[in-house]
Amino acid sequence: MDLVFLHGPAAAGKYTVGRELAALTGFELYHNHQVVDAVLQRHAFGTPDFVLLRDRLWRGHLAEAAAADRSLIFTFNPENSVPQAFVDWLFAALPRPGVRLRSVELTAPEAVIEDRLASAQRRQFRKLTDRALYRKLRDAGAFASPVIPRSDLRLDTGALAPAEAARRIVAEFGL
Repeated sequence: MDLVFLHGPAAAGKYTVGRELAALTGFELYHNHQVVDAVLQRHAFGTPDFVLLRDRLWRGHLAEAAAADRSLIFTFNPENSVPQAFVDWLFAALPRPGVRLRSVELTAPEAVIEDRLASAQRRQFRKLTDRALYRKLRDAGAFASPVIPRSDLRLDTGALAPAEAARRIVAEFGL
């Protein structure tokens, strides 16, 4: 199983690059909002029940994919409602013989992120779209944890088109 872990701040292009990467590789795109949006129908964001159910669903899907040797792309925005234990599990417990975790950090300049926040694509999911709220959360340190232990590749999506970013990921890891 190849697991491409696309992580980075809100509006860094994780979903968009993930779609391009899925088209190139045939890997399943497991966008974190598939779970987040479903859990939001039952629990308010950040509540203990929200955190617990989101964690259980993420781990379950990733473990099932690993057991079935089904390669996938998982998009992830580090923010402080995610326990460090989830990221530690992803990097330490999930990898086993046959599971290759490729950690790809997507970045973009703050001006680019803020411009992207209001995009129509972001509204189709229940993503952060409010610039003032983004700034408030960023300045309060909401995106400082959990800590990602390593990035095997770092790409600036402010300088790269999504298709080019996906091609670079394929080339870097021989996918």
